[in-house]
Amino acid sequence: MNKKRSTILLIFVLVLLLAIPTVASAKRGGEGGRGDGPVIFVTGQGLYYDSIVTADPLPMQGKFQQLVPLEGGGLETEFGPGDPGYRGGRWWVDVNENGYQDDGDHFFSCPLLGPGRDAP
Repeated sequence: MNKKRSTILLIFVLVLLLAIPTVASAKRGGEGGRGDGPVIFVTGQGLYYDSIVTADPLPMQGKFQQLVPLEGGGLETEFGPGDPGYRGGRWWVDVNENGYQDDGDHFFSCPLLGPGRDAP
């Protein structure tokens, strides 16, 4: 992956993580929405899920599921609630884009809220 794309992805992840508290404060005020985290698309189910941030960041201990930022915006993962492989919302984002979990990545807890739906 070239340096420009890596920089864009890193900026996207940082903007997402900085936006989560803003989204949380707006939704907690009773203005609609479920949870305080981003909407996540589960490719294995073809469904979108709301989420709730419970711990950010987490230490790199235990099992995590990869959360992938999309080029056009949004986030996706392969497994969701009820699927083998779903880690209960313990995510890692491959910030340094080396293909495996290490200290250069971001780890956090953001469980998905069911039921899933067909549209974001």
